[in-house]
Amino acid sequence: MKTYSVAIDGPAGAGKSTIAKAAAAQLRFIYIDTGAMYRAVALYAIRNDLPWDNAEGKLAAALDNIEIAIDYVEDSQHIFLNGEDVSGLIRTPQVSAGASAVATVQAVRIKLVELQRKLAKGKNVIMDGRDIGTHVLPDADVKIYLTASVDARAQRRYKELMEKGEKVDFETIKTDIIARDKNDSEREFSPLRQAEDALFVDNSNMNVEESVNYLISVIKEGIE
Repeated sequence: MKTYSVAIDGPAGAGKSTIAKAAAAQLRFIYIDTGAMYRAVALYAIRNDLPWDNAEGKLAAALDNIEIAIDYVEDSQHIFLNGEDVSGLIRTPQVSAGASAVATVQAVRIKLVELQRKLAKGKNVIMDGRDIGTHVLPDADVKIYLTASVDARAQRRYKELMEKGEKVDFETIKTDIIARDKNDSEREFSPLRQAEDALFVDNSNMNVEESVNYLISVIKEGIE
């Protein structure tokens, strides 16, 4: 029986995870949040005082001590770091910044890409990240590059954190997003870029429901 893979790439704050998760649920595909894996590595680095400016050597050496797994708890995807459910702990601004930093470490990407490919093998999957269509799943049946303006992405993140009761500053969030864009697009190994055969989608003026419906239509057209 043929299985299908969907690759969704794009910068931080474009809503990739939220939209991909909702689309996967409606299509009955398995959703794989690759960003959560990098966040888990970042959390490990923070806990073990591995500085970003010397990450290449120290973090690479520590990778054998890092075990990352994805499992479903009551139909919700959870990320586990060395057996601990860290799904909530990896969503802080500090970990977000760290995820972008550790993603520049080639050894980290090699380790996680291998895991991501194993998770996708023989299943109907929607996987989102920065280099899914260009590197992780280059033969994906459908490729989408999802983005939005910096202001739109910062506003979404600001609203999300405020609703969680966190004290945040809009300009700080915007600055962080710009920095993450720079890190993701300029890193030497497997940078963020649109795959040549990916559909470009700017959802700056779409709400979540509109984005989900549009992507589902694109995916259905691509696999039928």
